[in-house]
Amino acid sequence: MAPLEVSGIDVSSRVRARDIQMAGVADIRRHVLMISGAIDTVDHDVSVCVNLPEPGRWQIIKSETNLTDRTWVAMQAATDEDSVFVDDADTLVMSRQFSKSFITPDQRRLTFYGGEVRPGEAVVKMYSLETTGRRPTYAYSRYSPIATDSPETSARTLEQLVAEGMPQRPVIEVIVPVTVIG
Repeated sequence: MAPLEVSGIDVSSRVRARDIQMAGVADIRRHVLMISGAIDTVDHDVSVCVNLPEPGRWQIIKSETNLTDRTWVAMQAATDEDSVFVDDADTLVMSRQFSKSFITPDQRRLTFYGGEVRPGEAVVKMYSLETTGRRPTYAYSRYSPIATDSPETSARTLEQLVAEGMPQRPVIEVIVPVTVIG
């Protein structure tokens, strides 16, 4: 069977949504956005673009499965210039797999750590995002310790990554389709 020939822009080198679909559901009355999917890359960050029904404050509940062969011990999300993570006493920032979280003072980077997500396991994260636009974009990075590092070296590296942020790697872009309910 010959490969499908489709005219248009070739984004195959940077868009992988056809491999592993992410999907979202937005409850417009409650301003809750639920996203699920999977990550199957260890060498790339994943940039997620979401089409929201309206700008504002949205509670995000995100679940993804680790389809890599590495254990993640930290996950970081960094927002675009039109969005910030909400950091106040009334907002839940939590994950079932990670016991700690850190939001930078500018509220543009959120890191979950203090736990792990092994290959094949799912991770659930909950946080709120304040956006002035309808198409917020944020990039996800994961940290897996290097097998040859000592536990002390891995702990120091993790501490540094939480404080300074994870270095940017090549990015795979995913546009998440959102179904609106409510």
